[in-house]
Amino acid sequence: MSGHSKWHTIKHKKGAADAKRGKVFTRIIKELTVAARNGGGDQATNPRLRTIIAEAKANNMPRENIERAIRRGTGEEPGVSYEEITYEGYGPGGVALMIEVLTDNKNRTVGEIRHMLGKHNGNLAAENSVAWMFSRKGQILVEKEKVDEEKLLNTVLEAGADDMNDDDSAWEIVTSPDSFEGVRDAVKALGVEPASAEVAMIPQNYVKLTGNEAKQMLKLYEAVDDHDDVQHVWANFDIEEKEIEALA
Repeated sequence: MSGHSKWHTIKHKKGAADAKRGKVFTRIIKELTVAARNGGGDQATNPRLRTIIAEAKANNMPRENIERAIRRGTGEEPGVSYEEITYEGYGPGGVALMIEVLTDNKNRTVGEIRHMLGKHNGNLAAENSVAWMFSRKGQILVEKEKVDEEKLLNTVLEAGADDMNDDDSAWEIVTSPDSFEGVRDAVKALGVEPASAEVAMIPQNYVKLTGNEAKQMLKLYEAVDDHDDVQHVWANFDIEEKEIEALA
């Protein structure tokens, strides 16, 4: 179903997240800082901060790193001031892209993003050109071999999930943003660690890609995702898992 979630499932399987530990830590530290700046340093009253702290712990980030990032956000320690920007664009085959960045130099960042898109047969688009194609939802991926389908389905629906989809090697659980934490915690209470759990921009429909367009799209996705200022990339491509593995 979701090409985006298939791609993240495969990256998890191959251990790419561990290989990019430095990138993961950098992204989370920026998000912690901005979340604390915008909503305060108390996770009890700041849901966004609470979610990012949970992600930091899941990635084994040291507590001192988490606390330092929060103090920078609240102004208790000096630090870089980041600006949140979402760029919209198109990739090969007309795939819609939402690129969320945190940057201390938006002129530099937009130039580099524009260059990467052009290099891989894509382009930046005007504001609200593709945003309408996406909805903000909680998305939790659980590898199929880790849990019984019926048990998981009953658990997540009882916890407030909207739906559970078959996404090849994983179950994709979709929630409202407000229900995300409760559903994620219910999954963990089963003794199951999700392959990924985040509040994501979920496409309303998907563009099927094969062959050369699929190859170009995966190269573009990875290039943008690797950029230091990019926090998240959301896209509505749908590529068969076998083809992704072959191209990867």
